Amino acid sequence: MSKRLTDRQHELLEKLFSAAKVAKVYSVAKSQAEIAQELGISRQALSIHLRKLKAAKYVRTGRGFVDITPEGISALGKSSVEAFVHVSVNPQNREQVYKQAIEAGANELYRVTGESDLIAVVEYNNLDPFLKKISSLPGVKETKAFVIIEKLK
Repeated sequence: MSKRLTDRQHELLEKLFSAAKVAKVYSVAKSQAEIAQELGISRQALSIHLRKLKAAKYVRTGRGFVDITPEGISALGKSSVEAFVHVSVNPQNREQVYKQAIEAGANELYRVTGESDLIAVVEYNNLDPFLKKISSLPGVKETKAFVIIEKLK
């Protein structure tokens, strides 16, 4: 059952989501004063919004961090499911492709040996746009996407 978000709450969750680092939850390692300044609202207004988001179980807060919970991620219409994208690249284009993969929204990037040159960890909701951007880059020979169904260990 999804709870309605106000425009400001949605904006706040989007801002937190874009600044979040993936752990078990999306965690923002910024002070609430920094977040309030970036949103152009007072620290007190941010505190009120966060209190409401916390009551709805969309976020957890603590000293110097805000965690977006799975419920908060779901309220944004996003998913915490990830995919591994294996990318094969011509050697002369590797550095440019690595930079573009970061800009295309990869959560994590690994330079690897073997059949692939790069493995990108991408949110499932961002998989199609990521693949379109990466596969259109000069020097990209092949992409293979693997969506995580279940973590076994």
